[in-house]
Amino acid sequence: MASYTTIADWRDVEDGYVVAVTIRQTTDEQYPCGWRYSLHLGEVGGDVILRYDNAHERTKGHERHTRGDVECIEFPGMLTLYDRFKRETEAMSPVSWEWPE
Repeated sequence: MASYTTIADWRDVEDGYVVAVTIRQTTDEQYPCGWRYSLHLGEVGGDVILRYDNAHERTKGHERHTRGDVECIEFPGMLTLYDRFKRETEAMSPVSWEWPE
């Protein structure tokens, strides 16, 4: 039976934008990298601005979503990807986010 440990699971809403982060370490065979994650920046009730996820890792792999576009990416490791998401979010969003430790 697969197990998981939640590393991060939070959501913040500011000035019409939302950042939502879910990171779980897992033994589920659907996630061969050992992580199940969704790193999301979007408009409240609206469009995705940026999202990284591996919702269908076995079939699609790791993905980077932007407005109307999806690309497969190489998975550089969870910490590296999270840091990349934070940098890109700061560049794409007019909001100065408070990132939990």
